[in-house]
Amino acid sequence: MHNPVTQGPANPGPAQQFRHYVQLMRLDKPIGIWLLLWPMLWALWLAGEGHPDGGVFIVFVLGVIIMRSAGCVLNDLVDRNIDPYVERTRHRPIASGAVTPVEALTLFVGLSLIAIGLAAMLNRPAQLLAIVAALLTLAYPFIKRYVSVPQLFLGAAFGWAAPMAFAAQTGETAQLAWLVFGTALVWAVIYDTFYAMVDRDDDIKAGVKSTAVLFGDLDLFVIGGMQLLMLAALLFIGDMAELSAWYYLTIVIVAMLMGYHQWLARARKKSGCFAAFLHNHHIGMVVFIGILLHYTFNPAPL
Repeated sequence: MHNPVTQGPANPGPAQQFRHYVQLMRLDKPIGIWLLLWPMLWALWLAGEGHPDGGVFIVFVLGVIIMRSAGCVLNDLVDRNIDPYVERTRHRPIASGAVTPVEALTLFVGLSLIAIGLAAMLNRPAQLLAIVAALLTLAYPFIKRYVSVPQLFLGAAFGWAAPMAFAAQTGETAQLAWLVFGTALVWAVIYDTFYAMVDRDDDIKAGVKSTAVLFGDLDLFVIGGMQLLMLAALLFIGDMAELSAWYYLTIVIVAMLMGYHQWLARARKKSGCFAAFLHNHHIGMVVFIGILLHYTFNPAPL
């Protein structure tokens, strides 16, 4: 098959090449950072009972940005022979020839070294969990070639910051930490299935597996079931953490947002599915606001 790669400029200037690196790390599309950030913030505020350690907070925010960037670089490096044939991805820096595989690999190694440095600032329990996070990040780009539900692995990678945050804040991973992790995992399957619905036709042609391909015509029905499961998990979090009415009010808002996402994707048009994916960011934000309001108006003793 002919590779439809469009070669980038022969000698791009430093500023233009820097923009290509930014695009490769998806820093120009921060939705992935937010989707990673919210579960981490849920966990950190719950673990710290509204008063997370400032140093831990800074390390985790930087860690989310660095690890998401590294994951994007690795994903595009692994998919460099697939992206040129997918409408949405053919203009990515590696697929278009703007960034070479060697440059991408160098950038990935650099980001990984920064991540290791950040992990070194955490306590031993969090460092051990960081090793698992690194393995999940490395494995995900390859998983979608062999497993029909790669979104589960993506959810594990995106939600792993939750037990890490508990370990860094408290020195242990309580039952609540794993409940937050499970909730984040289910949420990732929801929003990434919306995302995969955009590429379903191209993925089928390229042989890439996804939940959108697996669920087929039942996609919105299965997503609805997972949305109900996530709402139940959020209720369990509120009960286990003894959160107040402020938090439960935000769960009502989350349920309304989920209904709106179903409406956006109702015709399974690419634009509607992608809009539903992007709008999931608001779910993470609303849940965090609920946790924040609880600890603001019902503060735990210092």
